[in-house]
Amino acid sequence: MHDLVVAGGGPVGLAAALHAHRAGLDVVVVEPRAGTVDKACGEGLMPGALARLADLGVEVEGVDLAGIRYRDDRRSVDARFRHGPGRGVRRTTLHTALSRRLAETGVEVRHEAVRSVVDQGSHLVVDGRPARYLLAADGLHSPVRRLLGLDAGARGPRRYGQRCHLRVAPWSDFVEVHWAAHAEAYVTPVAPDLVGLAVLSARREPFAALLDGFTGLRERVAGVERTRVMGAGPLRQRARHRVAGRVLLVGDAAGYVDALTGEGIALGLAEAAAAVAAVAADAPEGYDATSRRLRRRHELLTLGLVSATRHQAVRRRLVAAADRVPFVFGAAVNQLARPA
Repeated sequence: MHDLVVAGGGPVGLAAALHAHRAGLDVVVVEPRAGTVDKACGEGLMPGALARLADLGVEVEGVDLAGIRYRDDRRSVDARFRHGPGRGVRRTTLHTALSRRLAETGVEVRHEAVRSVVDQGSHLVVDGRPARYLLAADGLHSPVRRLLGLDAGARGPRRYGQRCHLRVAPWSDFVEVHWAAHAEAYVTPVAPDLVGLAVLSARREPFAALLDGFTGLRERVAGVERTRVMGAGPLRQRARHRVAGRVLLVGDAAGYVDALTGEGIALGLAEAAAAVAAVAADAPEGYDATSRRLRRRHELLTLGLVSATRHQAVRRRLVAAADRVPFVFGAAVNQLARPA
C-alpha cells in the first residue's frame, strides 16, 4: 500500500512528491502525459517560489526579476522585490528541473489517469490499488476534483489567458503588466533571447486582436518573431472542499481566483508542503485551515483587484493611482512576493 498517490505531474505535484519522499513516505505520481508538459502561464516566479524550490534542491535557469512594473500608454510605476529577486523561467524549464530532481530520488511516475477513487475508511482504493492518501495536484480543471464531485460553481466574470514567446532580448528586468481597456498583458523575460507575452481578458478574442489594445506594447513588438499561442481558462475555479476524507486538493486543483497577481506557483508549492505534512502526521483535516491561511492574502488582493478593474473608470486610473502612492503599490506586491 502506498502512503500517498499524487495525481498530477506538473510543478506542484512533483514538488509534493519530493516533500513526501523527504518525509519518508512511500509515494507514487500518476500523470497521463509523458515528457515535459507546457501550459499557458506568465512564467514569472516570485522570490518565495524560488526559496521553496531551493529548499527542495531544485535550481532553475532563467532571468532574474527585480520586481513588477505597471504600465499604460502614458506612465509606469515600479515595485521592487524586497526579499531578493524573482526569476523568469520557461514552464518547460521548471518542469524539467523538477522531473530531474524527482528521478534522482527514485520515486515512480506512472503515465496513466486517475479514474476511480473509493474511500474504504482506513484507506483509499485508487484505480484498484490501495493507498492511504490521494493528493490532487492535477490543475485548473482538475479531473480528480470533478470525479469526487468537489467542483463548485465559480461566480464573477469568466476570464481567459493566452501566451506566446517573443524571440528577442529582454528590454527590462521587471515583469511588465500593461493595462488596456479590456485586457492586461504580462511581459516576462525568461531567457537571454526570449520574452514571454501573456494576455488576460474576459473577452474571448484572438491574441492579435487583444494585443491591438496595447498601443505602446504593440509597436514595441511589431515585427518580432512569435511562437505559437497557447490558451487557458476560464481561470476562476472553486472547490467545495480542499479536504474530502483522505483526498487533499492543492494548487490550482484546490481553486483559483485569477492570474492577475502572478503568484500561483508560489502558492501551490506552499500548499504542497502543507498537504504532505498533514499526510505525514495522519491529520488531513489540519490541511484545510493551513490552506485557507496560505490563500488569504492572495485571494483578498487578487479578487479585490479583479473586481475593481471590471469598471472602466478604475482601469483608466489604476496606473496613475499606483504612481501617486508607490509605497502602497510596493507593499501590495511584496505581500504576495514574500515567502508564505
